[in-house]
Amino acid sequence: MADDFPLSDINDASYDQPPAWWQRHANLLWSAGVFIATVVLTVLAFPPSRTPEFAYAFAVPALFWAYLRPSFRLYAWTVLGAQAVAWTILFGWLHNVTIGGLVLLGPFIGAWIGSWFLAARWALPRMIGQSTSTRLLVMFGLAGLWVVGEWTRTWVLSGFPWMPLAATQWQRMTILQIAAFTGAGGVSFVLIAMNLGFTAYAHRLIREGRHGLGKRSQEFFAAMFLLVICVATQLQETFNRRQFTVPLGRIAFVQPYIAQDIKWDNTKGPAILEVLETLTLAASATKPDLILWPEATTPWAVKGDPEMRAWVETLVNRAGAPLVLGSIARQPSASDPTQEDWLNAVFVVDPVNGLQPHFYAKRKLVPFGEYVPLRPLLGWLGKFVPIGGDFLRGTDPAPLQVSVHDRPLAVGALLCYEDIFPHLSRESVQAGADLLVVNTNNGWFGEGGAAYQHASNAVLRAVETRRPLLRCGNGGWSGWVDEFGSIRAVLTRDRVTGEISTENTKTTETGTVYFRGTQTVSVTADARWIGKQSFYVRHGDWFILACALLAAGGFALIRTVPPAKPSSS
Repeated sequence: MADDFPLSDINDASYDQPPAWWQRHANLLWSAGVFIATVVLTVLAFPPSRTPEFAYAFAVPALFWAYLRPSFRLYAWTVLGAQAVAWTILFGWLHNVTIGGLVLLGPFIGAWIGSWFLAARWALPRMIGQSTSTRLLVMFGLAGLWVVGEWTRTWVLSGFPWMPLAATQWQRMTILQIAAFTGAGGVSFVLIAMNLGFTAYAHRLIREGRHGLGKRSQEFFAAMFLLVICVATQLQETFNRRQFTVPLGRIAFVQPYIAQDIKWDNTKGPAILEVLETLTLAASATKPDLILWPEATTPWAVKGDPEMRAWVETLVNRAGAPLVLGSIARQPSASDPTQEDWLNAVFVVDPVNGLQPHFYAKRKLVPFGEYVPLRPLLGWLGKFVPIGGDFLRGTDPAPLQVSVHDRPLAVGALLCYEDIFPHLSRESVQAGADLLVVNTNNGWFGEGGAAYQHASNAVLRAVETRRPLLRCGNGGWSGWVDEFGSIRAVLTRDRVTGEISTENTKTTETGTVYFRGTQTVSVTADARWIGKQSFYVRHGDWFILACALLAAGGFALIRTVPPAKPSSS
């Protein structure tokens, strides 16, 4: 009987098992997995998290999925949404100032960054089966496109290049040294190349099923070669550097931690001055060569208010050391002498000669914090600017002259978030700065991750310019970074004992950078870089142009190549 009904005559389709639930919803599962992984890895890569190694793989889940050619719409919603959520989490400290700003800025930056993944979604499926040279050029083109995207953040809508990918490595100086040649974009380029290399390797092993020598991924080896270049640069630039160390002086950091709700209250002015006096005289007891105050320290203008000027000059004379402080300058308007211009400024007060006539005026003002953009349209928002009007923007990067050990020291001043703009610090060094000083009033942002994120940008500026960088904050992070990005000292207070130390940034569970206090540290310089400019300072953003050419070349190479057929996922 079995011969009368051969199995070959039976319709096999009738025995097909219905697809499992995970097979029917594979695309949505991919989307959910990529979304969660991207959010988690992105947040863990950036400060205040202390796991920068995730920056080498934060994009791998989304890039691997791009190789499989999922629906463009689903992919776009996934990666744009993931970046929007991740950056909203990273900007969480903004809730201390504005919920509306947090809700708008996080998704905006996330969408800006997420748009790069859409380019990767278009390019990666077209790389499959191409020659090694084609795949490498496309990989470098995508890395270059990432760098160009970061550069656009320095100027679009006034600019907000907060935490480029390179900032994830602010505590890993080994990879940072290339920034002295390329700017921070070179570090971001290597990190993105590593993400692309890891992804290509994973695709070769998992999806292409290669065996033996065929498993090798040229993209991965090319990315590793870039990483080796970074390590070699680190060895060359920092080998035996201790023998070139020369002292710059003993610097006292005064961290007054003045709450923002009283900073602009005239009735609280005397109490603020009392705090400044107490801390400054305590700092002077350590015999510093220079004292630093943060941004907008005094309750009234040092330039424009004779009583405020006299008070500061008297205090500095008692302290016996020059003071670099942030304060307001009021001066007659050049366009209308009957009106006053207000400037956010940095001053030098000498214990003998008093307030120096030359001061630094902030060149990059904060929109809606120090001026109202498009005032004819948005002038009603002026009530939210502390002075009720617009600050005047400075234009001169010339350094301030301070006498230390009877020799002049040229201080390149940067105010608050100016240190996130590479061209400003570069201009300061081109103008002759021996070191960079960042005075910042970060008390607006609470005790979350803002201070660490802000400081990560400052580390990049030190490496790019090969200048020591000192940072004095109202509430923290205060400390100094050497020419190679090594964080040499950070003011930290133990919450239990109250003891203030300067032990790098390895804050214990009981330690905090947010406190009121002062500490004096010895700052040094590398003799090889005194009076010498780095390649990046001399040549500027040449690497941005190179990245743009790479991106254009990669696009031109594969724009006519059809993508590989969709892979079952």
